[in-house]
Amino acid sequence: MTDIKEKIQEIVTKVKSDGDLMEEFKKDPVKTVEKLSGVDLPDDVVKKVADGVKAALAGGKLADAAGDIKDKLKKLF
Repeated sequence: MTDIKEKIQEIVTKVKSDGDLMEEFKKDPVKTVEKLSGVDLPDDVVKKVADGVKAALAGGKLADAAGDIKDKLKKLF
């Protein structure tokens, strides 16, 4: 899987550039992240990615969310 920070940033860029996606993300962030990521991940991991996207959209840092996601992925394998 690509670097988590890069994936979050990619999703943030897509959401910011498309008003319809932004509305979709606001209504159902987890479903929107699943759709945009194209990767089938466990729900708790997708939620962490969605949280990372929310933080980035709000001007927060990606590092904490990305670290949490990497920890969860390590436990899967």
